[in-house]
Amino acid sequence: MGIYEKALPAFGSWTEALETVARTGYDFLEFSIDESDERIARLSWSAAEVGALRRAIADTGVPVRHLCLSGHRRFPFASSEPATRDKAWEMMRRGLDLSVELGVRVIQTQGHDVYYEESTPDTRARYRDGLARAAEMAREASVMLALENADLPMMGSLDQAREWIEACGNPWLQMYPDLGNTMGHGHDLLAELPRNLQHIVAVHVKDARPGEFRRVPFGEGIVPFREAFEVLSGADYRGPFVVEMWNENNEDPEAVIRDARSWILERMPE
Repeated sequence: MGIYEKALPAFGSWTEALETVARTGYDFLEFSIDESDERIARLSWSAAEVGALRRAIADTGVPVRHLCLSGHRRFPFASSEPATRDKAWEMMRRGLDLSVELGVRVIQTQGHDVYYEESTPDTRARYRDGLARAAEMAREASVMLALENADLPMMGSLDQAREWIEACGNPWLQMYPDLGNTMGHGHDLLAELPRNLQHIVAVHVKDARPGEFRRVPFGEGIVPFREAFEVLSGADYRGPFVVEMWNENNEDPEAVIRDARSWILERMPE
């Protein structure tokens, strides 16, 4: 079970961050390249900066297995703006290079063509072609590219994600389902999980309410965790789970993520 980087308390070094991951009971970190200039700049890290994280991984024994490339919300490769598309492909290439250097196995990519501009037939066509190109880049790097069903209706369900994956037809593009997003859109998670198991390479564990996709405390939303875990267990799923949380407003974020892990582990045996 991994933890999303944004769930961690503020940290001064990567060793401190990974020690927090271990201390709270998690097995690995999901690294964030979000829309902020600060995190996008990680894609241009020097050898020394990459080396600092590699040494922290070696010293703590805590790997960085996943990379969440949500910066493509700001710079989508389906954008109507050529300069934005160029930036998106630069980010994709550098994201794969950084993944290889850090030992990242899965890059989570966004399940939408564009986020801040209007979705049109042209942007969807560019998105389809872009997924095919990105999957080939991932194949060359031996890093799995995985679609997350997102907080936009274009790909809110696992079935919708599967349609894009099958249209691509590349085994290096698979699915990273978000349990909360599926339920938040009103889709039938328990019916969709069995239909899509062959494409699932990792699972985001998050609670949600109708139309509310973030910051819903575990147990206060509508996600049927026990039943979802039963489906996955019955299908002999042995892939990773990642707890997706945002913790910037909590007084004791370390306690929050420790308690989240305990709550989830209590649901699994049920």
